Amino acid sequence: MLSIEQYQHEFVSYLEKYETGKEPKNLYQPIQYILELGGKRLRPVLALMTADIFGEDYKLALNAALSVEVFHNFSLVHDDIMDDAPLRRGHQTVHEKWDINTGILSGDAMLIMAYQLFENYDAETFMELAKLFSKTALEVCEGQQYDVDFETRNDVSIPEYLKMIEYKTAVLVAAAMKMGAIVSKASQEDQDNIYNFGRYLGIAFQLQDDYLDAFGDPKTFGKQVGGDIIENKKTYLYLKALEFSNETDCEELMALFASNPEDVSTKIETAKQFFVNSGAAEATQKAIKEYTLKAFTVLESLHVSEDKKTMLKNFGSHLMNRTV
Repeated sequence: MLSIEQYQHEFVSYLEKYETGKEPKNLYQPIQYILELGGKRLRPVLALMTADIFGEDYKLALNAALSVEVFHNFSLVHDDIMDDAPLRRGHQTVHEKWDINTGILSGDAMLIMAYQLFENYDAETFMELAKLFSKTALEVCEGQQYDVDFETRNDVSIPEYLKMIEYKTAVLVAAAMKMGAIVSKASQEDQDNIYNFGRYLGIAFQLQDDYLDAFGDPKTFGKQVGGDIIENKKTYLYLKALEFSNETDCEELMALFASNPEDVSTKIETAKQFFVNSGAAEATQKAIKEYTLKAFTVLESLHVSEDKKTMLKNFGSHLMNRTV
C-alpha cells in the first residue's frame, strides 16, 4: 500500500501522459487546461487505493481512475457555465477563457473520452465499469438539477438536501471506489460495501465543504469563505438554522438569504451568527461525524485485513478533520 501522496503522484504522472494535444486545438486545449488545474484528485486516488486494498496492482486501475477524473472535470466545466462562475481553482473557468460554446463542446468531448478509457479493460470489466458509470453520471445530473431547483424554493427539507448532495457529490466518490473493486475482481458483496463506504464518506465530505465555506480559514480553504452565503445557497447550515430558529429569526434569515447587498462581509458575519446561535454549526459538525462513522461501520463487513480497514478509517478521519 502507498501513502495518499504517493497515489496522487502516481496518478498525476499518468494524467500528464494522457494525450489531449490533438486537433482541432480549440476543442482539446480547453480539456488539457481544466485537467491541469489541479484539485484534490480525491476520486482517482480512491480508485487506486481500493484496487490495492483488494489485492490488485493499483496500476491496473489507472484508466478507471482517469475516467472518473475526466468525468468530474467535465461536470465542473458545465457547472461553471450554469453558475456563470468566473474562477475555478483560482484560474479562469473554461467558458471565461474561451467562450460558452467551447465550454459546452469541450465538456461533451470529455464525457465521451471518459467512456473511452474503459476500452482498455477486458469485455466483462468494461461492461461492469460502463454500467456503473452510466448510472452514476445520470445521478450526478439529477443532483445538479435538484441543486438548481432548490435555488428558487423556500421549502427545501433536510432529507431533500441530503439526497441532492448524495447524487451531486457522493455517488461519484462511491463509484470511484467501486471501480477499483471491479478492476480487482472483488466479490459483489465487497463491491457493494466499498460503494456504500464511499457514499457515506462523500456525504460527510460535502457537509464538511458546507461547514468550511462558512467557517474555514481563508488561508487554507482555497476558495472565498462565505461564498455560499453570498450566493444565497440553501446549505445544510442554512436549513438547520431554519429548523432550530423561532419564527422571527427564520424570517430574518430568509430575508438575509434573499438579499444581495454590496457589503457582503456584513452579510457573511450575520449569517454565521445565525448558524452559531441557532445550533446549526454544531449540528453540521455532528452530521459530518455521523456520516463518517456510518462509513466506518460498513468497513466491518469488508473481507480485507484489519490493517487495510485501518488505512481506510485514517483516510476518512483525515477528510473529516480537513481544513481545505
